[in-house]
Amino acid sequence: MKKIIVVGAGVSGLAAAVRLQKLGYDVTLYEKEGQPGGKMNQIKENGFTFDVGPTIVMMPEIYREVFEFAGVDPNDYIPMEKVDPMLQLYFAQDEPLTFSNDLVELTKTLEAISEEDAQGYFAFLADIYKRYVIAKESFITKSFRTWRDFYNPKSLWAGLKLRTFSDAYSSISKFVKDDRLRKSLAFQTLYIGVSPYQGPSLYTIIPMIELMYGVYFIKGGMYTLATGMARLFQELGGTIHYNTPIDELLIENKQTKGVRVNGETITADAVICAADFPYAMESLIPDDSKRGKYTNQKIASMDYSCSCFLLYLGLDKKYEDSALHSIYFANDFKRNVDDLFEAGKLPEDPSFYLYRPTLKDASLAPDGQEGLYVLVPVPELSKFDQWTDETIQSYRQQIIGLLKEKTIFTDIDEHIVYEKMYTPDTFNDRFNAYNGATFGLKPTLAQSNYYRPHNKFDYAEGLYFCGSSTHPGAGVPIVMQSAKLAVEELLKDDR
Repeated sequence: MKKIIVVGAGVSGLAAAVRLQKLGYDVTLYEKEGQPGGKMNQIKENGFTFDVGPTIVMMPEIYREVFEFAGVDPNDYIPMEKVDPMLQLYFAQDEPLTFSNDLVELTKTLEAISEEDAQGYFAFLADIYKRYVIAKESFITKSFRTWRDFYNPKSLWAGLKLRTFSDAYSSISKFVKDDRLRKSLAFQTLYIGVSPYQGPSLYTIIPMIELMYGVYFIKGGMYTLATGMARLFQELGGTIHYNTPIDELLIENKQTKGVRVNGETITADAVICAADFPYAMESLIPDDSKRGKYTNQKIASMDYSCSCFLLYLGLDKKYEDSALHSIYFANDFKRNVDDLFEAGKLPEDPSFYLYRPTLKDASLAPDGQEGLYVLVPVPELSKFDQWTDETIQSYRQQIIGLLKEKTIFTDIDEHIVYEKMYTPDTFNDRFNAYNGATFGLKPTLAQSNYYRPHNKFDYAEGLYFCGSSTHPGAGVPIVMQSAKLAVEELLKDDR
């Protein structure tokens, strides 16, 4: 039985480990934290339970697929229920919008704006669905070893049909006129850390996926996926070493030999690394002559996604029901986005996202209380790195003020009984996200598909990568797909 080492028990590392263990390999997983999940982590204190990172379950069939691959019932590990309404959007001057993926309710919402915009919205969905099918078949579900895998007639023709050269906002604007609808379709590129005014128009697939495949909630929160995969991996016979960071990926004569842990060499037939790719290059392969083009200078010059400022608030009262997920838009959304990606400063008037998991699972807070998750997109550390205690407290006060002004939480400052804050430094230092970029490398055209770090490492045999900075990109379902591709690449070589 061949021995495989997986580095990192984040979503992609766990998914890869489950697949390989089920396929009959002897898999050992090393994780520097004391629990699984990576950025899909959990805070559990004072009776409150918070998801640290991802919160929105899209494309549930991909979540379920890794369990089905292992021959178990996904419902025993990740019990899900559908969320409806999916999302509420709030605007500075205009009436809010509530989105359902029930066709009748969606049509009512759109026709209340105008029949012309309703037609345009449905035309947009049809157009982006066609492009999504092309992308899934030709790029998302395929890995790229050599230029021939990308530069061939079939792939080039598929690329032309994708029409990726316009930005997301311009593409949307061709279909709908109402500014609220444009924003509702555009802002979700921030889910993968790219500006809707710069990111390729293909990334408008995200709202299409929400509407056409639904949004779900996993009992216990998103972290249940991480613990479920870790449990399944161990049930299959796999071994996890927690609180065990690796020192180095061992490469000799362009052949991966294993890893070094606490100064000890541990050999393996192959290694799958699920640590953030830029971090792995700089920190886990210290000899840059073994990294090919990925020198320290190259890594520093690459484009990175935005980061997040997060508030996890335990409240000693329950507020009136609203949506599980809601977005509050800045008065000037374009300026807000430019602050993130161009000016490199903390947005003075930020957009923010609220998640209220206790609406779906009361066990996540003490009786009569609730937990509130507040996410504010902020620049990554190469653009803004002044996260002093004074800056953190000042920004926290600013966000609390916006919650009181714009949301139902008008007296929130009087009811906070638990609080924790995460900044880009947290993602950089604790989760090894390079530059604190929560979503990894920015998915520009120059950093996508063949031009994104490959699942099979180009410069050493027996080394494979998965995670948000590798192909095909960020977002939980796509990261799980990167694990599948890394395993497929390993299988090709093993055969």
